[in-house]
Amino acid sequence: MKRLAVTESAKAEGIIWREILRSREARYHHRLHGVLFVCRGLSCYQSAAIWGRSPRSLEYWVHRFEKDGVEGLREAERPGRPPILRHADRRRLSGELGSDPVTCGFPESAWSGRLVQRHLARSYGVRMGLRQCQRLLQGTAAV
Repeated sequence: MKRLAVTESAKAEGIIWREILRSREARYHHRLHGVLFVCRGLSCYQSAAIWGRSPRSLEYWVHRFEKDGVEGLREAERPGRPPILRHADRRRLSGELGSDPVTCGFPESAWSGRLVQRHLARSYGVRMGLRQCQRLLQGTAAV
């Protein structure tokens, strides 16, 4: 059988990692697979090499699995400040920032940090710092 290859594999790998890291459930499944390979006889070093993690991460996962079962591999709630925008609002904003500001009722022809700031205040009732708005604008695809 002919060996298959993914075109632009480095780019594809980046896309896949972003998808894995984006979702709690995907990260959970990723940990399950890592521990599964250790169950099948691979060392933490071998499993880590396959799954793109550090051997120490695999060791943590195996210890957590041994102590708490599969529930030990689930993520706990993360402490910290809650996001300013809900997930649905972030998706909507991403679409808006990908379009022309005129479609959102602004006379400007291109988005700027200050314009994003005004848009958030007017459309979402959210006050955000200029630098954060600039970051949102730079990472429009990641919003």
